[in-house]
Amino acid sequence: MNAKRIRVLCVDDHAIVREGLSLIINREPDMRVVSSASNAQEAVSVFRRDHPDVTLMDLRLGSTSGTAAIQSIIRESPEARIVVLTMYEGDEDIHRAMQAGAITYLLKDMLSDDLIRVVRDVHGGKKPMGDGVFARLAQRASHPALTPREVAVLELLAQGMRNKEIAAALGISEGTVPVHMKSIFVKLEVNDRTAAINVAVRRGIIHIE
Repeated sequence: MNAKRIRVLCVDDHAIVREGLSLIINREPDMRVVSSASNAQEAVSVFRRDHPDVTLMDLRLGSTSGTAAIQSIIRESPEARIVVLTMYEGDEDIHRAMQAGAITYLLKDMLSDDLIRVVRDVHGGKKPMGDGVFARLAQRASHPALTPREVAVLELLAQGMRNKEIAAALGISEGTVPVHMKSIFVKLEVNDRTAAINVAVRRGIIHIE
């Protein structure tokens, strides 16, 4: 029986979440948690060691990124089946995770029975995707994407920096910052900096810890 079980890796920076997932998964006769990790570096190392059938990956791993862990794992093992399980529900979060190589994207408020079903489906080669996730990806596709430089400007803006400080931090002229800001406003369909930050946080373009 053990040889036929779906072997699961749980990656989350909260021990209580990892323990809860283990309880949910290990009560199923056809699957078990074989290992866990609390940060991106550990996740990659443990995956390399244990080669789980399915990996449950949070996106917020303390100071590290679950998306970065997904990219590293997929780079080494393109066949890896990774399921994102997170509280982040922004369309940009979903897009980045799927681009990194995740099979599907789940929110932590889902029912445990649904989680078990998804693990089985993913292990069986399916790519289950909830209607809400599809809707958010479609919504993102309808908006122009911000450039990496524009995202960097937004991140510094969210830290309370002024134009002169943003320019110094990015190594650009102070006059270039308003040009980036104008483009950001147009793309996010806002009229001021506060609104730009609010929209960027809601969509998962930036995160404020």
